[in-house]
Amino acid sequence: MTATISDTIYQNLSQQIITGELSAGEKLRQDHIARTFDTSHVPVREALLRLEAHGLARHEPRRGMRVTALDPAEVREVIEMRVALETLALQQSVQNMSPVALDKIDRARIACDEAQTMPQWEALNRAFHRAILTPCGLPRLLHTIDDLHIASARHLFAHWRSKWVQQTDKDHAALVQALRRKDLSTAKGILTRHIRRAS
Repeated sequence: MTATISDTIYQNLSQQIITGELSAGEKLRQDHIARTFDTSHVPVREALLRLEAHGLARHEPRRGMRVTALDPAEVREVIEMRVALETLALQQSVQNMSPVALDKIDRARIACDEAQTMPQWEALNRAFHRAILTPCGLPRLLHTIDDLHIASARHLFAHWRSKWVQQTDKDHAALVQALRRKDLSTAKGILTRHIRRAS
């Protein structure tokens, strides 16, 4: 599927919000965004509505669309929702996992381990998690998990950016081995521990 200008604007702005380049309360001005991307207001409005749907922006009366604040109280809820939904997706994934899917997962694991910066690592970490869950074949569930990953990513950048160091993720490696054995119980245990470490 070809990305639209609205997709491009959404991806650009969401990444800036996740990484903290656009701070909480900052106004998202349609005119300025339209000029930046050399487009009309229509795709800008579409992108802003998507940001709002993903909890990254909120329209405030007489103040316009602004970046939402990062609420530390939501972190525990997001983590527990991820545990519940990702282990549910994993249960279905294991049943449908092909050798091709396993190879894709392992490539995603290696790419994540080789990340040179935190923004690069965060995007590749999300790609790894998406790869292990995509075989579940449940698009609505995957969409909800994607939203939770966005919330988790904002927390990670806010609290861990200065402490991030490149390293091999042993949980990812152990998870891949469990998936190759189709050992669902071990895989779910590793995934649960791995997600909760993010808190």
